[in-house]
Formats: sequence, structure tokens, C-alpha cells
Amino acid sequence: MAIKAVVFDMDGVLIDAKDWHYEALNQALEYFGYTISRADHLSTFDGLPTRRKLEMLSQERGLPRGLHGFLSDLKQQYTVDLVHLRCKPMFVHEYALSNLKARGYKLGLGSNSIRSTCELMMEKSSLAAYLDVIVSNEDVKKAKPHPDIYLKAAEDLGVTPAECLVVEDNENGIKSAEAAGCHLLVVNTVHDVQLDRILQAIRHAEEAAP
Repeated sequence: MAIKAVVFDMDGVLIDAKDWHYEALNQALEYFGYTISRADHLSTFDGLPTRRKLEMLSQERGLPRGLHGFLSDLKQQYTVDLVHLRCKPMFVHEYALSNLKARGYKLGLGSNSIRSTCELMMEKSSLAAYLDVIVSNEDVKKAKPHPDIYLKAAEDLGVTPAECLVVEDNENGIKSAEAAGCHLLVVNTVHDVQLDRILQAIRHAEEAAP
């Protein structure tokens, strides 16, 4: 079966923003005497939406649930500040997405971030013009690791999950893409997201398909 679409995760794939979310949430939490260690961030919290992180802190460490809304808003403002300060275009990504677009592939973004963050990061990185759809955690009932985000991305792109290659970097996203029935290219850093690697993954997926 031919691959017709490529759907990218955002944080750690198109945007090197993992530390931004970590820093912004801790900055908000510190007002109330809470922090997330880097080890816990990498092993447990990475790739989860903010509301899920806050719920975990309430369950495990007694963070008052009445603070969730305030902390989410504060974290979002700190994130926006960091995006404006640090988010810049990467030529390797502009080159990859423009070439994929020219070859006729449909392109999407599937992220556990909220929509305003997705749109801002895509604008600041000069990638928005190449994307046919953006699916955020606000567009589905269940965020990653559930399959909803990638199922919706495929639906919005007008393709089946089996016709999608998903580019992911963390366990929750990988579980989401696999549960949705998409093909996968797993990368370690934003620097691994290169046109030749994506095209090679498309070829492998098509060769492996019945």
C-alpha cells in the first residue's frame, strides 16, 4: 500500500521544545513548592499534555486540584514567552517538508500540545505553510498515548492510517501511532528529521505492506 501522508509529532521532532515545556511547568509549580525532576520528566512526564501531568502530581504528590486551571494558564504563558525567545526555523526541516509537499505527500502535525501552542510554534519555525492539518490535544477526547490524535489526522487528511507515516520520538507518541495503525519513523532528536530518512522510511513501509 502506498504511503500518501506524513504526520509529524511536534516537540522533539519538529521543534526542540521538550526543555521549554519542562522549564515552563516547573516555573509555574515553584510558586506552590512543587517541582518535577529531570529524571521524572524524561521517564514519566515527557510527551503528556499539561492537564495529565497536573493530575499525576495531584494523585502522587497531593497537588491541590483547584490549582490546575491557574497552573495551566501560567505554564502556557511561560511557554509562549520561551517560544518567542527560542523558536526559529531549521533549514533541514523546511527542506524536508517542502520536498515532501512537492512530491505530492499530504502533511500533518499531531501534537499533545494545545492548538495555540502548535500554531505559534509552526509559525515561528516557518513550517505552517507546508501543513495540511494540525491536530492538537484539544481536538480529541483522549490525547497520546491513545490513538485518537493520529486517527483524526489521517481522517482529516483523507487517508487511512495505513497510508500514513508518523514521525515520533517518545514512548507515548509511539504507542499512539501504533495503536492507530500507522507506520512509524522513530527519531532521537530534531536533527534526525531529514528528507532522506523520511523517504527511506516510506520505501520500507511500502515494501513491507501486503
